[in-house]
Amino acid sequence: MNIELLDTVALVCDVPELGLVAGEVGTVVEVFSQDDFEVEFVDDDGRTYGLHALRANQLVALHTKGHALR
Repeated sequence: MNIELLDTVALVCDVPELGLVAGEVGTVVEVFSQDDFEVEFVDDDGRTYGLHALRANQLVALHTKGHALR
């Protein structure tokens, strides 16, 4: 599945240079290409703690739209 603008995504690997660990959840706020995205990470109080450019291979889209498997 392709990652799209405003998708909720999770990190599939640690990104120590950015202080991020696998499993952190963010929102795609910009699509630079089909492989490059700007992702915003927000804490439980709604404050942004990270806004980072990440690659598609570092992310998995968390779809809840009921997409059928083909």
